[in-house]
Amino acid sequence: QVQLVESGGGLVQPGGSLRLSCAASGSIFSINVMGWYRQAPGKQRDLVGIMSSGGGTRYADSVKDRFTISRDNAKNTVYLQMNSLKPEDTAVYYCYLNERGSTYWGQGTQVTVSS
Repeated sequence: QVQLVESGGGLVQPGGSLRLSCAASGSIFSINVMGWYRQAPGKQRDLVGIMSSGGGTRYADSVKDRFTISRDNAKNTVYLQMNSLKPEDTAVYYCYLNERGSTYWGQGTQVTVSS
């Protein structure tokens, strides 16, 4: 059974930074994609950014140059460094893992950007 556990959300002022972490456990194939999606109230869940186990990345245009994904393959852990946060970044952030055709989600962590 694959499980994803996120941490690092919270309240931050506009212009501030946060770092999210997500640790995956269980039987996970070494070739996979991990990353982050987010869902604001009343909106659909959207891509933030993903990174393959080979290092390739893809980001939403709205977060390019502000957010950075990194991962530790040995620990099956993915990180999201969020800088220059804006109120519109407020959402529940979900960790994402896709491997061998299956998709897994974390429970979500709230990020609130407000003064």
